[in-house]
Amino acid sequence: MQDFWPSSGFKQLQRNPRGWLLPTDDYLRLFLERPELALLPESCAAEQALHAALRLAPARPVPEVELQGLQDDDARGSYSLFLRFRDGLLDAGTLEAYYLSLFRSGSISIPPLFIDLLAQAITRNLLDEATDAYEVRAAEMLFRPQRISTQDGQVLAGDLDRLDMLNDTGGLGDFGRFLAEAKAPLRSINMQVLTDGNAPGYWQASERHNFLLDLTHEINNDLSHGLVFTMTRARSGLTALARVLERWVQHFLGVAVNIRPLQKIDDSAWRWHVGLDVEATALLNDLYEDRPVEPERAARLLSLFRLDFANPQEMRTDVAGKPVYLGLMMNTGQVLKLKPQNLLLNLPLPGAM
Repeated sequence: MQDFWPSSGFKQLQRNPRGWLLPTDDYLRLFLERPELALLPESCAAEQALHAALRLAPARPVPEVELQGLQDDDARGSYSLFLRFRDGLLDAGTLEAYYLSLFRSGSISIPPLFIDLLAQAITRNLLDEATDAYEVRAAEMLFRPQRISTQDGQVLAGDLDRLDMLNDTGGLGDFGRFLAEAKAPLRSINMQVLTDGNAPGYWQASERHNFLLDLTHEINNDLSHGLVFTMTRARSGLTALARVLERWVQHFLGVAVNIRPLQKIDDSAWRWHVGLDVEATALLNDLYEDRPVEPERAARLLSLFRLDFANPQEMRTDVAGKPVYLGLMMNTGQVLKLKPQNLLLNLPLPGAM
């Protein structure tokens, strides 16, 4: 068992008997130290007083008149959003219940950043006893966008923010940005593809997000006469992601599922599918309806998956025992923004439309 993602706030949270996460004052205090709410030298006296009061009692009521006393419009807006998030979280009682309520309501009133922070803490919880660096790296995809690239036949996922920062600053932060503006040469930064050889180093560097994940499929060679030879990628990032998504469904919905990567859907009785992102949802809908799909668009599909319920009786009766097909796809900018909430909202459970 390893520690990872210390900034997720997991250590400041508590579990209820179901294993869901209870918000605490210490967890809420972490938000007060984020750049959006941290005090600046120019912060007015009213902002300093509000910040100090919330640090002392993060759940204290904040009257509207107190917010209006902040001189800076941006600070007032940031505190308003934080308080909306805080109040919704406390009303829901657990991070998981609040996360579900946001999407089931059909009206999300908090910024995506808060949703990603919730997903990170929840994912950290369900992987608390993880020992596989591939699964933990794959789990980052649930709350951090990835840039996809192909190299020597490999499909590689890299952390979008990390890659953009390295591209802008050469990994030297503000100093690197200064050098770039001065057109000075920047050192070359090479991100490593996660392998068995370097996997032990992931745990100490888990928040640097500097490992690429190999999302290449298994290779099937047709040997004729109906024989197919499969070269298995023993450390596939797609398999690792499938294991994480299985835990995600079990944790939230209490149903056991098996998910495995798939290269194509060859099912004349295809009944149900779920896109794991906006692009894949639209593509699967078109394929299901037998609408034409441009080759360029189809080429952006990174993987399909087959999801099977361990107990078909937990499915809708009209599709019980049928597989659920999942899709994972990058956009035209080669960015993947996975939406794990889709699995919680759109599986064929009793009552699903």
